[in-house]
Amino acid sequence: MGPVEVALFLFGGFTILILLGLPIAHALGAISLLLLLVEGIPALSVPQTIYHATDQFPLIAVPFFVLAGYLMEYGGVSQRLIDFASSLVGHITGGFASVTILACMFFAAMSGSGPATVAAIGTIMIPAMIRNGYPAPFAGAVASTGGTLGIMIPPSTPMIIYAVVGNVSVTQMFIAGIVPGILTGLVLIVASWWFCRSRGYTTRNERASLRKVASAMLAARWALLAPVIVLGGIYGGVFTPTEASIVAVNYALIVGFFVYRKLTLRSCVDAFFKAVMVGGTVTIIVGLAGVFGRLLTQYQVPQMVSQAVLDQTDNPYLILIIIAIGLIIIGTFMETLATIVLLTPILLPVCMSVGIDPIHFGILLVVTSEIGFLTPPLGANLFIAMPIANVSLEQISKAVLPYIALLCLIVLLLIMAPPLSTGLIDLFYK
Repeated sequence: MGPVEVALFLFGGFTILILLGLPIAHALGAISLLLLLVEGIPALSVPQTIYHATDQFPLIAVPFFVLAGYLMEYGGVSQRLIDFASSLVGHITGGFASVTILACMFFAAMSGSGPATVAAIGTIMIPAMIRNGYPAPFAGAVASTGGTLGIMIPPSTPMIIYAVVGNVSVTQMFIAGIVPGILTGLVLIVASWWFCRSRGYTTRNERASLRKVASAMLAARWALLAPVIVLGGIYGGVFTPTEASIVAVNYALIVGFFVYRKLTLRSCVDAFFKAVMVGGTVTIIVGLAGVFGRLLTQYQVPQMVSQAVLDQTDNPYLILIIIAIGLIIIGTFMETLATIVLLTPILLPVCMSVGIDPIHFGILLVVTSEIGFLTPPLGANLFIAMPIANVSLEQISKAVLPYIALLCLIVLLLIMAPPLSTGLIDLFYK
């Protein structure tokens, strides 16, 4: 088979298997193995490729950052972060919505996961918003959107996976995510204020005095120190991102058991179980996607796609806009990590051929993945917020539409202004 036939066979078969309800990893493995049998390629290459794809030191960081996030959640960190966020922005119009977004920003700097951020902050803030007169669908939409910052603000699991697949520096990806992550958070806070003001959701707290702000900050100091220690250690060259994930877990255990004293052996076991499930899922997907990707490379599918795109245009901005639209559509039915491991080997060569920085492309890939967390039928954040807010998928999907439009505008801004992603790297590595 030629490149076109192989691409249609792999992606068409993969899509059919997904629609039939097969798990993503199984679909990847099944269609790859079927192509090997059809083409008469020895199946011995499958375990060899899986081993090579998963034998990556940075991948170890994924389950440990997830574990650190769950330990922080169970260890009493969420409430203290919310109290501190409330002291800062709780007094503005629609303050509860702004507090939710800001608390998600703080928690995102420890968790690396969007759904974990929604669970940690949403379980507290969604009921609080509803009690204070906010419509339940809006409360769920705010928490769902805030949770997307979990993969945008480093440390981020998708950033680690992209760095492994795209063969770029995890540290540089983390540095590149700082400005877009903070910018996105601030834009969401301003948007929440505007939505609340225009819709009459005016409930807010009294303005906190400087003394109360300082007191809330002091109470949350151990939580706020976590990203300082972890990210500061990475950027300062004290330890690698993988080593930083171990530091984060140990810090979370110490704070949860001995400082806040909220962590129990039972919650610890639950956190470890969830982290193992995430780590195992990532490993299986990355391994089988490695087989899928090797077949694409072997039949020169990336080169074919690159040439087809370049035949139409060589404008890097237009190419990124086309890719972003495609990724947003794909994100509605494909899980984020699967999207990254499948499409990076195909799209990255296209971008590099027209001079697009691979770090810049990685950040755009992560930001578009944010939107996938909010779009049914797959939107993971929505499914976590729905039972907390006690609303239907239709209600929360409608309420989150303005935030999706806003995130699309942020994607466009990042495309048109690459220094927002790469500026800090240029500063660090000059």
